[in-house]
Amino acid sequence: MKAEIHPTVYQAQVTCASCGKTWVTTSTKKELRIDVCSNCHPFFTGESARIMDIEGQVDRFYKKLSARQTYVEQQKAKEESATSPERSVDDLELSPRATDALKKAGILSIGQVLEKLGEGSAAVLEIAGFGQSALTSAKKKIRALGFEVPEVPDAPKAPKAPKVVEASEPAQAEAGE
Repeated sequence: MKAEIHPTVYQAQVTCASCGKTWVTTSTKKELRIDVCSNCHPFFTGESARIMDIEGQVDRFYKKLSARQTYVEQQKAKEESATSPERSVDDLELSPRATDALKKAGILSIGQVLEKLGEGSAAVLEIAGFGQSALTSAKKKIRALGFEVPEVPDAPKAPKAPKVVEASEPAQAEAGE
C-alpha cells in the first residue's frame, strides 16, 4: 500500500434524528446524523402495514375514480376538437395550391368550407385556383373527418341547341343512296 493516500478513519458517533438512538461505527467523518434508523423505520418495526391501511380503501378508490374521470373528460375534449368546424383548412391536407386558393378567398376553417359547399359545388369551383380535383379531394377529407357534406343539387345546365341541318344535306343523302 502506498503511504498517505488513504483517508483517515474515525470511530464515529451515529445519531438518529427520529428516535434519538446512538451507536458507534467506523467512518471517514467523526460524527454522522441520519433521519431514520432500523429502530424507527416502519419496515423494520412492522408499522408499514398500518401506515398503508391509514389511507384506506375508500380513499384509494376515489383517487382512481377521479383519475378515470379526468381521463374521460380529456378524451371527450379531444374528440370534440377533432369534429369542430373551427379546424383550419390545413387539416384537410389538400394540395398547396388548393389550400392557398381557399385562404386567398377568405375561407380559413372547415366550417366556412362547409358553408360554401352548401351554396353548391359551382360556388366552390368559382374560387380561383380551386378545381374539380381539389373539390373531390376536399369532400372526401371532410367526410373522413366525420363531417356531413351538404349535397346541393347543381343548377340544371341549359340544354344544347339542336343542330341545324342545312337543306343541301338531305339532297346529298338521297343522291348517295
